[in-house]
Amino acid sequence: MFFWFLAFIIFVILIFNVVGFVISVPGYKGEVSDHFNGRVFINPGKVKAKGLKDIIRWAASRKRESWKELSVISQGKPPDSIFNDGIKITFVNHSTFLIQMAGVNILTDPIWSQRTSPVRFAGPKRVRPPGILFEDLPAIDFVIISHNHYDHLDAPTMKKLILQHNPQVITPLGVGQFIESLGSKRVSDMDWWQTVEMLNGLKISCVPAQHFSGRGTNDRDATLWCGYVITLEGENIYFAGDTGYGGFFKEIRERYGDMKISFIPIGAYLPRWFMSPIHISPEEAVKVHRDVGSQTSIAMHFGTFPLADDGQFQPVAELKKAIENSGIDKASFKIINEGASIVLN
Repeated sequence: MFFWFLAFIIFVILIFNVVGFVISVPGYKGEVSDHFNGRVFINPGKVKAKGLKDIIRWAASRKRESWKELSVISQGKPPDSIFNDGIKITFVNHSTFLIQMAGVNILTDPIWSQRTSPVRFAGPKRVRPPGILFEDLPAIDFVIISHNHYDHLDAPTMKKLILQHNPQVITPLGVGQFIESLGSKRVSDMDWWQTVEMLNGLKISCVPAQHFSGRGTNDRDATLWCGYVITLEGENIYFAGDTGYGGFFKEIRERYGDMKISFIPIGAYLPRWFMSPIHISPEEAVKVHRDVGSQTSIAMHFGTFPLADDGQFQPVAELKKAIENSGIDKASFKIINEGASIVLN
């Protein structure tokens, strides 16, 4: 039995290497820094994601909890075209949010596709429909992309956004090349700790995260990954992207101040021996909430695509336990449904 399993793994790796070599994206070319060695990017503290041997070990020992497709959910009503009275957050699902404030509409890591994969017939499949129909989106001014993995940079969705909305796309170093290849001429490639000023007094800052990048087998860590701090009139919104836990969260707070709203991932965290360098657990999500001085945090990156061994509803259950055990105000860390909106004045 093990022989056939090993043969299957080798077959998948060989096929993916052929496909991966074709789809691998160009890497960043620029000056060497404390997190770029001239060829690949490096995590804070030089933490590394697991390699091929550990991927095979994980595949051979996986004990994934069950997931089931929820084909019907109560999708939210079409959002406002613009919003000026505070900050309105609408959850699409996974890591996709619509942020509306000061007449500006921002999308985070947008994905409306059915799979997070280079091919349409395989790869993690969506089990929950998006909370907003793509056709119901208001005019999108900005899109922020945290890194180039398929569940965060979805090429079909980005092509439609570029064609129909022509937003300014904010990317970490090197990712802008790929966005331009999709047809955009409005790209801002950013390094960690860099800030750009946008319209209506809006500022967007690129901040460190602990993760990795790659869309094929020949471009591992060739482009940067990040989180973002969006600042308007002295108030901060933090989007963490995908990340493991590290001391940089406290440094983000030291540099920018407390966060009014934070979007913090809670899913794809098991098994910990494999996932901890790149994905925080629900318990660590509460620590991030505290580290960045978040007034209100919103859970993301759970329950939509089966990416790891945690179950469909496990991250939410574990987050509730972590909140209870931490002693923080329960209302300060929210879990909202697809299509639902919250408004903070």
